[in-house]
Amino acid sequence: MKFKPADQLQDLQHFGEFGGVNPSISDSSTYTFLSAKKMFDTFEGDAEGCYLYSRHSSPSNLYLGEALAAMEGTEAANVAASGMGAITPVLLQLCRAGEHIVSSRTIYGGTYAFLKNFAPRFNINTSFVDITDLEKVEASITDKTKVIYCESVSNPLLEVADIPALSKMAKKHGLKLIVDNTFSPLALSPAPMGADVVIHSLTKFINGSSDTVGGVACGTQEFIDELRSVNDGASMLLGPTMDSFRAASILKNLRTLHIRIRQHSHNALFLAEKFQDDGLRTVYPGLKNHPGHELYKSMMNEGFGFGGMLVVDAGSLEKANKAMELMQHKNLGYLAVSLGFYKTLFSAPGTSTSSEIPEEEQKEMGLSDGIIRFSIGLDNDIERTYETMKSCMKEVGIL
Repeated sequence: MKFKPADQLQDLQHFGEFGGVNPSISDSSTYTFLSAKKMFDTFEGDAEGCYLYSRHSSPSNLYLGEALAAMEGTEAANVAASGMGAITPVLLQLCRAGEHIVSSRTIYGGTYAFLKNFAPRFNINTSFVDITDLEKVEASITDKTKVIYCESVSNPLLEVADIPALSKMAKKHGLKLIVDNTFSPLALSPAPMGADVVIHSLTKFINGSSDTVGGVACGTQEFIDELRSVNDGASMLLGPTMDSFRAASILKNLRTLHIRIRQHSHNALFLAEKFQDDGLRTVYPGLKNHPGHELYKSMMNEGFGFGGMLVVDAGSLEKANKAMELMQHKNLGYLAVSLGFYKTLFSAPGTSTSSEIPEEEQKEMGLSDGIIRFSIGLDNDIERTYETMKSCMKEVGIL
């Protein structure tokens, strides 16, 4: 039977300690024990149901982690204070000095900067490849490789990763496949397709209101326990702890994710088809001419569409900037980084979220100056939105 992530979320119930329909928020940094032995056992990881210290875990964080693990079809999850606070401990937990990572070349700029500039300080090196070319991916694997890393739908070029094929390759070589699924919650479920760890920036679609920063790593119970180990767990020792109030807020917003994702996808597909008909170079997995369209369809969960991310080439950075400034002036959305907000957000990724990637590498991967990355909002009248966007693009000479 096909995995249904929205049903997994729907079936979860958490009661507050006083019978509230929302679980109580744990407003404590540390927790008391009825005996010294119980404290010792908890430090040793043998006291199930006891809490030690909120850097390690808290009831609020565990509630959210349970819900996200259910959504992704994994045994457990560990929430963090940011998306990068989830990504970096996972990579450091899996890789030691002298080991190697094969990564997609089109990934979020912060992840790229960590792998390219920071991880080598620990003698962990990365080969960046075209993740859609499976032969090149496999050719990059060495006897030192421990991880294949990709995004289900890449930031910002919206390339689609063949998760089942990458999983098969990872298993063949004894590697771990890590998939950042930030662009495609509910629409794609990497774990049932073979991913070992699924990561999200909770800041984006999952929270959906641009008021909270957070991240999560979803995986086996064994791996999540390793991340939290007081002795050598990267999440425990690096300390990217999510605040309990933020965890409670995200958990509430998670309950409407299925409604929001459908509307984001509906609006994005409408605009993509219109822009393409207008002659603009438009990239969206829901378009039939997208190279990954059929692959996405073969992997997608029914009913959630192709996501809310859309890319349009304005032809030049000058035109892109003028168009975005005008669209903001016309109340179409905001010239801002991030994504998943109820209003449309737009930015030129080459000079913002992907600016950490050197210019020559941006050109090699096809990230041109004129690209505008849209996170399409929840607009009720998307036809009116399109007409106003079109008039802005005409005014600055894109159309």
